[in-house]
Amino acid sequence: VKLSPVKRGSGYYGTIAVADAAISHLKDHADNHANKPFFHYVAFAAPHFPLHALPEDIARCVDRYAGGWDQIRNQRWKKVQELGIVRGMLSSVEKEIGPPYHFPKHLEILGPGEINRPLAWDTLTREQQVFQQTKMAIHAAMIERMDKEIGRILQQIRAMDAWENTLVIFLSDNGASAEIMVRGDGHDPKASAGSAPTYLCLGPGWSTTCNPPFRRHKTWVHEGGCATPFIAHWPAGIKARNALRGTPAHVIDLAPTLLDLAGVTPPGKVPSPGRSLRPTFAGDGEALHKELWWLHEGHRALRQGDWKLVAAKGDPWELYNLARDRTETRNLADRHPERVRALEKRWQSMAASFREALADGK
Repeated sequence: VKLSPVKRGSGYYGTIAVADAAISHLKDHADNHANKPFFHYVAFAAPHFPLHALPEDIARCVDRYAGGWDQIRNQRWKKVQELGIVRGMLSSVEKEIGPPYHFPKHLEILGPGEINRPLAWDTLTREQQVFQQTKMAIHAAMIERMDKEIGRILQQIRAMDAWENTLVIFLSDNGASAEIMVRGDGHDPKASAGSAPTYLCLGPGWSTTCNPPFRRHKTWVHEGGCATPFIAHWPAGIKARNALRGTPAHVIDLAPTLLDLAGVTPPGKVPSPGRSLRPTFAGDGEALHKELWWLHEGHRALRQGDWKLVAAKGDPWELYNLARDRTETRNLADRHPERVRALEKRWQSMAASFREALADGK
C-alpha cells in the first residue's frame, strides 16, 4: 500500500512513527492474543540518508563534533580497544576513496561546504568544517532518537511482562555510507540543515570515522562495508551477560535461528544457506559456516575459516588472515599465491552456482 505524502509542518518524524506503530501492534497483541507468542520486525530507516532530525535532538549533538573527524576517529578506536571489541591495528584513512557513485551536479547543489574525500580535517576551510560538523551532529541525532524510540518499544515489552522470555535482536544492514547525492524533494541550501527541505548525506569523511577500525564503506565488501553490529538480548535464553562472540555469522542465519527457537520445521524443499545461532548464544563453538561469500556491484569476497579473499571492483584480489588481522591492514596475497588461486576458484564456482539458481528461478 502506497502511503500518502506527509504534510510539511505536521510534526511527523519517521523514527517516532515506526516506534508508535510497533507499540500499537504489541498492545493489540497483549489485549487480544496474550496467550500466544509474537514476532515483530521493526525496521527503522534511521540513520539512512537524507539526514533529517528534530531540531532539539540536533542541538544536543552539534558541539561534540567540533574537533573534527580525525580526532573523533582516534577516540573511537581507543574506545573499541578498551572494550575489547576488535584487536589489531587501526586501518589507514584511504584519502583517495570517495562516494561509490559520483554526482558532480549534486555536489554543486550542496555547495562549497560539501567535500567528497576524507581529507585531513585541518586542511578543510572553515566553511567546510562547519558544514561537516553539522552533518555529523544530524547523523548522531538520528541515532540517539532511534535509541530512545527502541527504549519505548522495550518498555512496552516489559509492561506486557514478556521481558525475560523475549529475544530481542538488533542489527544494521551495512557499514557506514560514503554516499553523497540529492534525491527526492531536492536540497534547499537556505533551509536549516537537517530539516525536511534539505538533503544531506554522511559522506566519506564521517563514514571513515564511523567505521573504525575497519576499511571502506557501504557497498564495498571489505569489513567496513559488510561487518555490522549484532546484539542479542534474551534473559531467559542466554545466560551470558555483556559477552562478545567471535563466531562469524550472517543475516542468512536469522530465519533459521528464529524457526529453530520456535520449534518450527521450515517449509519447502530448498535448503536454507543459513544456520541457527542457538549454539553461538550458548558460547563460541564450532564455526556455523565453512565459508561465506559476497558479490555486490562488482565488489567480491570469500571467507573460508580465518582467511578472507576480497577485491573492490576492478582491483586485484587481496588476502587477509582475519584471526591475526581483523582490520585488513596486511595484504598477504603475494605471500600465498596458491591460496589466492584456490579461493578465487572457489569464489568463481559459488558465483556461477548462484547465477544458475537465479536463472532457474529458485
